[in-house]
Amino acid sequence: MLAGDSATQQLLKQIEGRYNRATTLEVRFAETYTGMGRGPRTETGTLYLRKPGRMRWEYTQPAGKLFVSDGKDVFLYLASETPPHVQKMKLKDTEDMRAPLAFLLGKLNFEREFRNIQTRPEGDGTLVTAEAKSDSLPYSQVEFLVSPTFEIRKLHVVGQDQSILDFVFEGEKLNPPLANTLFQFKPPAGAEVVEGG
Repeated sequence: MLAGDSATQQLLKQIEGRYNRATTLEVRFAETYTGMGRGPRTETGTLYLRKPGRMRWEYTQPAGKLFVSDGKDVFLYLASETPPHVQKMKLKDTEDMRAPLAFLLGKLNFEREFRNIQTRPEGDGTLVTAEAKSDSLPYSQVEFLVSPTFEIRKLHVVGQDQSILDFVFEGEKLNPPLANTLFQFKPPAGAEVVEGG
């Protein structure tokens, strides 16, 4: 089914409604990255989101990895590096493919963000595939697996460089109370802050 199809239009509006009405979100994730000439690498943790543009990816595997957006800047901290350092970038400038996920708490609008939107049944859910409307984005194509309750369970992102980022989401909570401190980043003592990534 294509985006012009009324059943597809209705499905997209239901997904948009679910996430656009939310002000905060908490969900467990498994993230698998496959880059050029590199085998897949899977990492896990919990994602916290708050409108507008605030994110916290708190990793359990690898332990000590943290990706935080305060709505203006993005910080990536890897505790395993010696010496430990923090990459700091402007949210609008980041090429990191996690940034597109902020749309879950932005104004999700499939028609504005994507083209060639198609849907088909998969298991008890629906698979939505789409292409990015702009070539200036770090990704070219996305697939969402959506549950019967319009919850995004899986996300498959194809980068402009043909890298693949797969997410599996579990235990989603809409509008949980989240402390402001989750979205504030203070570099650990001794960690060097590197501007611009």
